[in-house]
Amino acid sequence: MDINIILAEIDLEINNINSPENLEQFRLKYLGRKGIVAQLTATIPTLSQGERASFGQQVNALKNKLSLLLEEKQRGNSANNSPRESASFDIGMPGIVQELGHLHPLTQVTEEICTIFNRMGFSIVEGPEIESEYNNFTGLNIPLEHPSREAFDTFYLKDYSKMLLRSHTSPVQVRAMKDRKVPLAIIVPGRVYRPDAVDASHSFMFHQVEGFMVDKGIRFSDLKGVLEEFSKAIFGKDIKMRFRPHFFPFTEPSAEVDISCIICKGIGCSVCGRKGWLEILGSGMIHPNVFNHVGINSKEYTGFAFGMGVERIAMLKYGINDIRLFFENDLRFLRQF
Repeated sequence: MDINIILAEIDLEINNINSPENLEQFRLKYLGRKGIVAQLTATIPTLSQGERASFGQQVNALKNKLSLLLEEKQRGNSANNSPRESASFDIGMPGIVQELGHLHPLTQVTEEICTIFNRMGFSIVEGPEIESEYNNFTGLNIPLEHPSREAFDTFYLKDYSKMLLRSHTSPVQVRAMKDRKVPLAIIVPGRVYRPDAVDASHSFMFHQVEGFMVDKGIRFSDLKGVLEEFSKAIFGKDIKMRFRPHFFPFTEPSAEVDISCIICKGIGCSVCGRKGWLEILGSGMIHPNVFNHVGINSKEYTGFAFGMGVERIAMLKYGINDIRLFFENDLRFLRQF
């Protein structure tokens, strides 16, 4: 078979094809399993050594040309068979855009808090949400008679002995001090659970960030400096901060931390209850009994700890007056952040 004659026949036949059926017949004739190209390829071994290379190149060129012609013809048939409306389609018309999601406001605030403390040298550590009663209470110097250990204040798990949904992120403090060597500077974000009735300021599930530092010579002034740096980083450099004496079983001395109202600048408004101050977190020096439970010498080492609710920080930061908004998945609310 003369390849030049075949090329001439191809040019003639391809122009007369006017249907998908004819195009398929053309393809099978030339590129089918028993087609002309296959027959030409089968003759190559019968040629002399000198003719094989040249003839093989011609066969490949023929095969490539056929493939290209078929592809062009298929595109032409598709265009001719498309609905008339497609010819008048406005390509300048905007398409359907898939809306991209973004981080939840609570996740954004959690990451911002962790970033601030991370810049101050704190490592981020997470822990399990199902905890032992020892880590959640006993190891933190919370006695058996403490109200928080009652079933109406904690989610105990029936299928597990002495297991519960953690009521704060502080159990990670016990875990970290047992597993790691001092000095320690750790920040712990995570979900916590308490059987509270849901209202504008309470939820049975919410988020906390716990932080603590342990080393030789840690003082209350170090705690104050760290928290002041944090408060100004997240609420602005113009805020003022104060410590109020308080009681926590796991710290001594203990203090609640307030900042000047970010709405009225300390003058007094409905947000701060006309007091000019907003409570943001609890803190204190780690109790010696906590060190004793985890095997750290309380006479050699000291440390401080603090804990805050992420929802509380987010509500103050963005002026939100109802915690339930964070969990209702209302896009009108979430798109604002």
